[in-house]
Amino acid sequence: MKRIRIIHKTEYHYNEPVTFGQHRALMRPREGHDVHIGSSTLIGPHTHVNGATVGKGCFVATGASLFPGARLGDGVEVRIRGVVQVNSWLDDGAIVPIHWVAVGSPAKILPPDRHEEIWAIQRDLNFAGTVYGVERGTPMEELMRKQSAFYQAHDGDEPAPTN
Repeated sequence: MKRIRIIHKTEYHYNEPVTFGQHRALMRPREGHDVHIGSSTLIGPHTHVNGATVGKGCFVATGASLFPGARLGDGVEVRIRGVVQVNSWLDDGAIVPIHWVAVGSPAKILPPDRHEEIWAIQRDLNFAGTVYGVERGTPMEELMRKQSAFYQAHDGDEPAPTN
C-alpha cells in the first residue's frame, strides 16, 4: 500500500499520477504560497518543496530544494540537490544540473561557485519577506521568535490517516 503523510493541515493540489519517493519529502505551504504538483511528476526522496508550483511531467531529484514562490514549468528537471530560489521561475523543459541554483524570474541557472552572481539576483527576490514575513535585515532574535511561533502553532497536529 502506498501512503502519503500530510502535516501542518496542508492542502496539496495535484492530479494523479504523482509519484513521491520512498523516503521523506518535505512539502509545505507558506503564507501566500500553496504547494501545487502537476500530474506525471516524480518528487524524489529528501526533497524540500516549500510553497512551490511544479508543472506536469517534472522530475525533482533527491535532495532538491524548491523555495516559496518557485514555479517550475512542464517537463522541468531539478537534479540531485538542485535549488530553485524564492520567487524564481523556470520555463518548460528547463534543467537545473546537480548542485546548481536557479534564481530569478525568468531563472538564470548557475553553478554554486558563482555566489556573487547568484546573490546579485537573489537579493532583490525578497527571501526574508517571502519565507519569514520579515524585512531583510531583521534581527535573528525576532526572526527566530516568529519561526518558533510558526512551528508551535502546529504542535498538536496529527499525521493524516493512512488507510
